[in-house]
Amino acid sequence: MAKVWDPTNKFQRWLDVELAACKAHVELGNIPKSAYDTIKAKASFNVKRIDEIEADIHHDVIAFLTCLAESIGDESRFVHLGLTSSDVVDTAFSLLIQDAGNLLLADIDTLMAALKEKAKKYKYTLTMGRTHGVHAEPTTVGLKLTIWFEEMKRNKQRLTQALAATNVGKISGAVGNYAHMPPKLEALVCSELGLQIAPVSTQVLQRDRHAEFMATLAIIAGSLEKMAVEIRGLQKTEFNEILEPFSKNQKGSSAMPHKKNPIICERVTGLSRVIRGYAITAFENQALWHERDISHSSSERIIFPDATICLDYMFGLMTKVIDGMTVNEQQMKLNIGKSYNVFFSQQLLLKMVQKGMLREDAYRIVQKNAHEAFDEQVLFDEKIKADPSIKTLLSDEELKAIFNFDSYSRHADEIFDRVYK
Repeated sequence: MAKVWDPTNKFQRWLDVELAACKAHVELGNIPKSAYDTIKAKASFNVKRIDEIEADIHHDVIAFLTCLAESIGDESRFVHLGLTSSDVVDTAFSLLIQDAGNLLLADIDTLMAALKEKAKKYKYTLTMGRTHGVHAEPTTVGLKLTIWFEEMKRNKQRLTQALAATNVGKISGAVGNYAHMPPKLEALVCSELGLQIAPVSTQVLQRDRHAEFMATLAIIAGSLEKMAVEIRGLQKTEFNEILEPFSKNQKGSSAMPHKKNPIICERVTGLSRVIRGYAITAFENQALWHERDISHSSSERIIFPDATICLDYMFGLMTKVIDGMTVNEQQMKLNIGKSYNVFFSQQLLLKMVQKGMLREDAYRIVQKNAHEAFDEQVLFDEKIKADPSIKTLLSDEELKAIFNFDSYSRHADEIFDRVYK
């Protein structure tokens, strides 16, 4: 990912645009083919030399063109013919975004493969589901991971859409009115580069496209943070259900040798905040003065390389966590037991309503027994057997059938078929 944003690659993309423009000029009859052949053969640049020129003239595109001219010779007069700086910079920027975005799409695929593998491994592994941080009903580890897999599937769709929105070029001149070159030139250049044509533009491509891309990165980072926060929570000593990898020689604390801290997931959480901040900057870049200013330019030189490199790194971290996480199944069983089976309350409620009791009456009876079972630390099963209003309504066989742990994973196959088809 760093290579995408390296100055050498950036200037190479600028050169790709200039060469495509020269080739289009040949087709339009504006320059001789021999001149294009010379330009293509001789055009080269040196980053250090460009920096030297820019330090003197304070204009990066002119510095780049001056450097090119030094390698090309007389035919350099045909380079940048009828173009403005942003024709080159913005069109090349679209190419760089595509390069970076395609790497992120590959990252998504890698993480999804890891999630799918672990979801299938723990498809029926029961763990306590929590709402408001409080024990609700058992669910499965496989379902937790499948939720994340499906979200990554949506993120892939979002990123694909955002890449399509930024897969555009513009060769429309200083204010976008094609005063010095016809739209046909733009069409030829964009076709050569594999870009769509911006239907209309000012001197720059409109920044709603770039804001959409950065917003998508922020959403994806938020998904990774969501996964990280869940694992951080489940790694608490009181839970001890899922732990991120901890290598043989790793140390958790300078003062406390016993510590195993979820530092990888905490890192993901922190970096997600950075990318959200960059998304706000991209939103601010939408409103430029008149046909353009360059208030967006300085910030984009930071936020796009940083955000894509950061997200690429976060994907590596989360894939490592999913691949190497410890799933403490025995501890999950112990934690489920800490609720004394009160989570079967809904199944009991439904059965009592089915047998003819009013829902409000049944709710109060079940709630009273559930709260007392938890407070007294006795099994809910035993508590309700002693309640005459339940005993007279349900047989022993009916009560026994209510306490069925398989009910919490009975539809796992159906869910998996729906998601992983």
